[in-house]
Amino acid sequence: MRFHLLASGSKGNCFVLIGNDTKIVIDCGSSKRHLLKSFESVNVDYHTVDGLLLTHTHSDHISQLRMFNSTKIYSPFAVDGYLWQQVIPFSSFNIKEFKINPIPLSHDSGLTLGYIIEDKMEKIVYITDTGYLKQDYYPLIANADYYVMESNHDIKMLMDSRRPYPLKQRIISDNGHLDNETSSDILAQVIGDRTKEIVLAHISEEANRPEIALKTIKNKITNDKVKIQTAGQFSILTGGK
Repeated sequence: MRFHLLASGSKGNCFVLIGNDTKIVIDCGSSKRHLLKSFESVNVDYHTVDGLLLTHTHSDHISQLRMFNSTKIYSPFAVDGYLWQQVIPFSSFNIKEFKINPIPLSHDSGLTLGYIIEDKMEKIVYITDTGYLKQDYYPLIANADYYVMESNHDIKMLMDSRRPYPLKQRIISDNGHLDNETSSDILAQVIGDRTKEIVLAHISEEANRPEIALKTIKNKITNDKVKIQTAGQFSILTGGK
């Protein structure tokens, strides 16, 4: 597997996963200009990808749906006017070589999904936009080769920010976003011998810093064989083989 995070954060999210003969995209938020430039930079023709997976309805994840009007869309919600297939939690499906298992997350946008994706050799876990992750899921996501995991905010920075108090309460709630400590705790419990790489995603530009997120996780995961990176809002991050 090889992957590219084209955008990650409150202004847009888009992820590309590439296998031997399969290319899929998860979410299509951000500006059209940024996505066009980013797809070109990673040499991916978005018109010919094998599927677009959506996580939920918030605009920072679906704002450029029109770019994919000729692509089959896999979604937990109806996407009228497009060729789409409903995704049901824990009901796995295949897109060519990829087996995809959707898991329900906890976010204030109706049904929100994370994805566990496997081929014959490797496994990747993609989880953003959740305020809570059930421990029942830990065996499902355990010992993946790659993790893209939300590490949205530092609680102190969030509470010290100028954001309205109701928004702060929303973010730290079980229907909001994972903070650095919680994200790191989850990852420390689920990584295994085959884990090669972790990407901390959806990092807040106002209530977090990449260096703080990295310091938090490195206090709990000391295995130097695991590469840990932080995704940026408008920078391309490439990982995998």
